[in-house]
Amino acid sequence: QVQLVESGGGLVQAGGSLRLSCAASGRTFSGYVMAWFRQAPGKEREFVAAISWSGGMTFYADSVKGRFTISRDNAKNVVYLQMNSLKPEDTAVYYCAAAPRVNVVVVRTTRGYDYWGQGTQVTVSS
Repeated sequence: QVQLVESGGGLVQAGGSLRLSCAASGRTFSGYVMAWFRQAPGKEREFVAAISWSGGMTFYADSVKGRFTISRDNAKNVVYLQMNSLKPEDTAVYYCAAAPRVNVVVVRTTRGYDYWGQGTQVTVSS
């Protein structure tokens, strides 16, 4: 059984930073692309960032480019999302997702991923 467990969320003031972690377990994730999505109240789940197995390919939403950085440690089966210069509009539940391979057509869509975590709340106060 595949499990993705997010951690690191919390309450932070605008301009602050947080680092989210997603620990994967239950199978080998060799070759898997990992991603972060977020969902604010009353809104659809939206893509934030994704990273290929090697880390050689990264993808970002325009709204977070230059502020957020996705990275991974394959030895530990962990993916990170470093979030800097946070804004109130970044407030959401952040979800980790995994897919067996990179598909650039769907990498920014929820349908591109087979496994999902339960989410971690990020709240940015103004």
